[in-house]
Amino acid sequence: MQQPIPDRPALAFALRVLRGQAQVDFLPSALAGLVFTIALCAAGWEYGVYGLCGTALGTATAQLLGVARDRITAGLEGFNSCLVAVGFAAFLGAGHLSTVLLAAGGCVVVTVLTGAVGTLLRPWNLPTLTLPYCLTASAMTIAAPGFTRAWHHDGGLAALARPATGPTALTWTDLWHAFFASVAQIFFMPQWYVGALFLLGIFVADRRLGALACLGSAAGIAASWLLGAPAQQIADGGMGYNAVLVTMALGGVFLAADGWSLAYAVTGAVAATILTSAAAALFAPSGGHTFTWPFVLTTLAFLVAVPAFPRLRKAGAPEPVAAGSATPPAAAA
Repeated sequence: MQQPIPDRPALAFALRVLRGQAQVDFLPSALAGLVFTIALCAAGWEYGVYGLCGTALGTATAQLLGVARDRITAGLEGFNSCLVAVGFAAFLGAGHLSTVLLAAGGCVVVTVLTGAVGTLLRPWNLPTLTLPYCLTASAMTIAAPGFTRAWHHDGGLAALARPATGPTALTWTDLWHAFFASVAQIFFMPQWYVGALFLLGIFVADRRLGALACLGSAAGIAASWLLGAPAQQIADGGMGYNAVLVTMALGGVFLAADGWSLAYAVTGAVAATILTSAAAALFAPSGGHTFTWPFVLTTLAFLVAVPAFPRLRKAGAPEPVAAGSATPPAAAA
């Protein structure tokens, strides 16, 4: 049920901003957004500031452009700008004025792109997910090395993808670090304790989605280990965060929660894990930043395929009437 908005404009806007942060993980919860802010600050206070300011700027831009009130209230106009701001801080350096200006501009642009992507996908009844953010962040990180005032790194970029190297055996420490870091890496943070806070925020808002996040993390770890990914890449969460998002999206957010969607979601999580490596190779010349491209592409493909599989139902769709039933379930109720 839609949460009521208080009459006080400042408080109402603050709640929209916090919900925008939580919507990165499909949660229209201000409390979860508050926990997410604490998690970002645990990684570095500047990331917390970038996250809040980015979400606020995206939300305010959407309001000024007259976006539907229900979308703004639910935080759906803030999560892409949150990721843009935090992503720019993480990859371009949080302490530079150029990063602040680019992040602010990116938050405005990604709001426009959200409207554009939403318009393109609406005829197929598909969600925008983080596609606007992926487009904005990829364009910026690919372009940034060409601008001396935007790029503050000494090292060059890899010209070609290289074969994976390093030990693949996972220690117990690697496993539990990876379990939490896979959640943290959704916000570009590799620290396990940051992931634990994010996971706490998810459970506070929705225990079922929290369980799906745990399942997605485990699926991503298992798939990447079985395929021989380097232990360090698994331990820092870089191989698992897309699997977390896919499992949540297909396991109960966009599809009706049942055994079929759960199996479908785990299959998607494995596919996204493989696609994570493919995307890293594709983006290697620009630093190998996959962002959430594997999540977006996998989730959209799996959602487009749903009508071909009668066992699967979109969330909110009525259950099929059993063969031979004289009365549909809705009428019987």
